[in-house]
Amino acid sequence: MQEIKSVVDVDVSGKRVLLRADCNVPLAGGKVVDDARIKAVVPTVQLLLERGAAKIIVLTHVGRPSGADDSLRVAPVLARLRELVSSPNIEMLENLRFDPREEANDLAFAQELAAQGDVYINDAFANSHRAHASMVLLPTLLPSAAGLRLLDEVAHLTQALTPPQGAIAVVGGAKFETKIPLFTKLMAVYGELLLGGALANDMLKARGFPVGGSFVSDNAVPTELAADQRITLPTDLIVSDVAHKAERSTLVNDIRINERAVDVGPTTALAWAQKTKEAPFVLWNGPLGIYEEGFVDGTRLLAQALVDGTAKAVVGGGDTAAALSGMQFDAERVFVSTGGGAMLQFLADGTLPALEVLKN
Repeated sequence: MQEIKSVVDVDVSGKRVLLRADCNVPLAGGKVVDDARIKAVVPTVQLLLERGAAKIIVLTHVGRPSGADDSLRVAPVLARLRELVSSPNIEMLENLRFDPREEANDLAFAQELAAQGDVYINDAFANSHRAHASMVLLPTLLPSAAGLRLLDEVAHLTQALTPPQGAIAVVGGAKFETKIPLFTKLMAVYGELLLGGALANDMLKARGFPVGGSFVSDNAVPTELAADQRITLPTDLIVSDVAHKAERSTLVNDIRINERAVDVGPTTALAWAQKTKEAPFVLWNGPLGIYEEGFVDGTRLLAQALVDGTAKAVVGGGDTAAALSGMQFDAERVFVSTGGGAMLQFLADGTLPALEVLKN
């Protein structure tokens, strides 16, 4: 893609910098539960301070509020950022999504934000697929550039689009119909695509296997895609009955009408873990099971295999990143993207709306 302007090329000395960060972190009891996204913006904050920025005004959203919501105020986020970077010159505006004009991409709202700064820096990769006022209008009103984390994300994901021979891609989650362009793109450059989660349910159904009460998309998988043998599916699954009272491991041809798939089975998990250890490069987005309901074994086994192996990897998606949290790994070898949807859209399109406005 065309080069985007870097923060290192912008004069910020003595200036007010509007820093669009993605500090959309989980909060509980007025405390930050997971500060990974706050830590991701710290290098850019430190660079701006070192280069003499008079004030850094951080812009972020938290959650999906409908109007003001005391449980989603930014005070805990700012407190944590100030613990990581001690400076009186750091401020943070209240949750952008408290104002409906942010998501409406309202020009007047962008102008109000622009009046508070002299320079705009986007370091919010995970929100860069959103055409929101602070993402795509605000940077047109001020001298603008990309922050260090955003540039790092783009560099790693660009590399993931030209992987070495023998690389594998692993995609989990749901919404098969929205991911067809992504699958087409990945299969042009990856030797094998492993599908887990509800995506696997859709493909199993298309290939004539029973899926019982498993979650599937409303739209049928295109015949040509269903027949592509470069797409690898689980050979066994963990299933539960619809009352969630019993679980068992079974081959994919033996899912009963009252059962639903909740995770890849142990044989599949071990086989896929071995594939990740043998591959030179792994791209992974999305869990292999219903992670939010506690069906995490397959996802965690694959994460452990990445940590224990030698493959370079790019990993993204909230649940996927959560599986790696707490594990010790080489961050130079395994890059964990802050984006889920943004990562997938970048891989499919090669760019994002908020990146387009930063191009030189």
